[in-house]
Amino acid sequence: MNIEKFNHLLNQISKEPIQVIDSNIAIEGYVPIAISSKNKDLLKFDISSSTAWEKYLETFLAKNNAKVAFGGYLEKRNIYDRSDYFKNQSKEKQRNIHLGIDLWCKENTKVLAALDGEIHSFNFNNNYGDYGPTIILKHQLENEIFYSLYGHLSLASIENIMIGDTVLQGNCIGYLGDSSVNGEYAPHLHFQIIRNLEDNYGDYPGVSSEENIEFYVNNCPNPNLLLKLKA
Repeated sequence: MNIEKFNHLLNQISKEPIQVIDSNIAIEGYVPIAISSKNKDLLKFDISSSTAWEKYLETFLAKNNAKVAFGGYLEKRNIYDRSDYFKNQSKEKQRNIHLGIDLWCKENTKVLAALDGEIHSFNFNNNYGDYGPTIILKHQLENEIFYSLYGHLSLASIENIMIGDTVLQGNCIGYLGDSSVNGEYAPHLHFQIIRNLEDNYGDYPGVSSEENIEFYVNNCPNPNLLLKLKA
């Protein structure tokens, strides 16, 4: 199935927004945020500090009378410069284009399965700037197998689960972690759709270089086809 047909398939799953964090948080409580050079507020604090990020996000949410800040698909971000994990010698190969949608909110917020499926894999990806605890679910729809990734969870989220466990849409599969385990970020969920997992286990690139972006656009469609959040 080509990417256009697959995107249409995802979009048709639900006319209503599919929630991947606590369903008690109304969609009206979501606000878009830019984590790129377009956001001049990022010049006003130390973006290498998770504590400074948390303070900024708390202020941003309060100012917008919101509970969740969201965005980031194909957003080019400078924040990855803080971590050697994303850097390469060649500027063209530097990984700084975000492949999922981030949902920024409080630690310990419930994380929900986007669709029916099963646990494919999970892992504690503990590089600085990485996902931290991560769960990948496997889904099948009209003979198409694909995956959803949930990154920056709490350690407890991956302690009592097993590969092959069945999950239903809306089931709580974990909770958001804090900066001590989530890669040194303010608490948030990285949510990503993946068509070909390429033999990865409990992990998959969430950030691309410019030279590889064509592949990833085709392999990691816009998660907002499911979330249906309006900027």
